[in-house]
Amino acid sequence: MDEALARDVLDAAGFTAEPALLALGENAVFRTGDLVVKVGREAALMERAERELAVAAWLEQAGIPAVRAAESGARLVAGHPVTVWHRLPDAVRPAGPADLAQLLRQLHALPAPPFALPARDLLGGVERWLRLAGDAVDPADAAYLRARRDAYADEVAALAPCLPPGPIHGDALPRNVHAGPDGPVLVDLETVSADLREHDLVVMALSRDRYGLPDAAYGEFTAAYGWDVRDWEGCAVLRGARETASCAWVAQHAPANPRALAEFRHRVASLRTGDTAARWHAF
Repeated sequence: MDEALARDVLDAAGFTAEPALLALGENAVFRTGDLVVKVGREAALMERAERELAVAAWLEQAGIPAVRAAESGARLVAGHPVTVWHRLPDAVRPAGPADLAQLLRQLHALPAPPFALPARDLLGGVERWLRLAGDAVDPADAAYLRARRDAYADEVAALAPCLPPGPIHGDALPRNVHAGPDGPVLVDLETVSADLREHDLVVMALSRDRYGLPDAAYGEFTAAYGWDVRDWEGCAVLRGARETASCAWVAQHAPANPRALAEFRHRVASLRTGDTAARWHAF
């Protein structure tokens, strides 16, 4: 899905004013007036869109600062899930690691919601992302990632957690926190799951190791949360699984973006050679 197609979906959904594109990743995200509209890549993501709305309502009832839905249901428009959200006030500063950690502590303290949350299927998107990449990526690279996915799936399933399992965000990064005038709030709730809390913590460890997060910033995160996931013997397994997923995620952008293709090839090469210190670039 490119921006032009996403705008066609917005028009079909009745958002005829000229919306501003905020992000183009798993969803195309647009700002229009006091609303934010998310357009999913394909109809198969409709269930996830509905669940994200349910999660938002649950977090509101629980008093967790998070983005709020403007419509209670998702729409399927021209084969794409569309959800509508209240626009947050402008950020007063960039969100930092401590902001994320404090919100995770609140989320991780919650009991299960009154509806079913799935397990964090960290590797479940690999096949879809590679399918969307099509012929843009080397078939040998795609086969390598599929084999790596299968191997890690068994290892992840066998992990013994250190923390009590329960609700998690699923993609716990500072970019998914908005620091507004009333304080930090969680955004991007589509991967909220019920699983090992360590899933949320290994993301920042990987940011330190792969994406250049400074040691001091990582220290702020662990100090605010109260624990360093790297002290857990299962950390390397979750990190490897997430690296596999992150590599495949970039692949879906390769057909339309040469930078994405170059980054995909770089990531696969570093995995193949076992270069755990190779710098990856956020995309």
